[in-house]
Amino acid sequence: MKVETTLLPVPLAPEIRLYLADRGVGLFDLTGGEFRSDEPPPFWAFVWAGGQALARYLLDHPGTVAGRAVHDLATGSGVAAIAAALAGAATTAATDLDPAAAEAAQRNAAANGVTLSTQPPATTDLLLAGDVFYSPAVAPAMTATLRAARRENTEVLVGDPGRGYFPERLFERVAEYVVPVPAALEETETLVTGVWRMR
Repeated sequence: MKVETTLLPVPLAPEIRLYLADRGVGLFDLTGGEFRSDEPPPFWAFVWAGGQALARYLLDHPGTVAGRAVHDLATGSGVAAIAAALAGAATTAATDLDPAAAEAAQRNAAANGVTLSTQPPATTDLLLAGDVFYSPAVAPAMTATLRAARRENTEVLVGDPGRGYFPERLFERVAEYVVPVPAALEETETLVTGVWRMR
């Protein structure tokens, strides 16, 4: 899928620039208004509220990642992974089920002068997940993945703007931001978004 993007600063973390779709464009505008199961919509062409919140948190709290092996799961644009790399992570991996997202994360990393691996690390100190609880189909599997990581003593941070499927009882909030978002994407111009640490 060909998507026109422009290198733009991230609203909540302008230290980072990403190749993004125009702010007036919604997710399904880029697919001709259709959802096709064989080709995921281009989530990577947008910087979602949860990823922005994680990025801001990591840039403001570099001790969270300094010298650690970080894995950004379902990376999308790569914004949280890029923030981790900029904040001093020893290694940063950015993975996504959509190969186009992994490519976008690599392109965005290069634009910010950092390097991301596309393979999960052998051991992970910190697992990041932004905006991953967006549907009833995805949420249980994501919860299981994060809980499995936590059982291995991996620290887990999630960025979530109050999506309906977020299992809040498993987390404690460590920060909260009012995140600018495109109205065409979220039907509002800001979302109150938490950064949450898994218990």
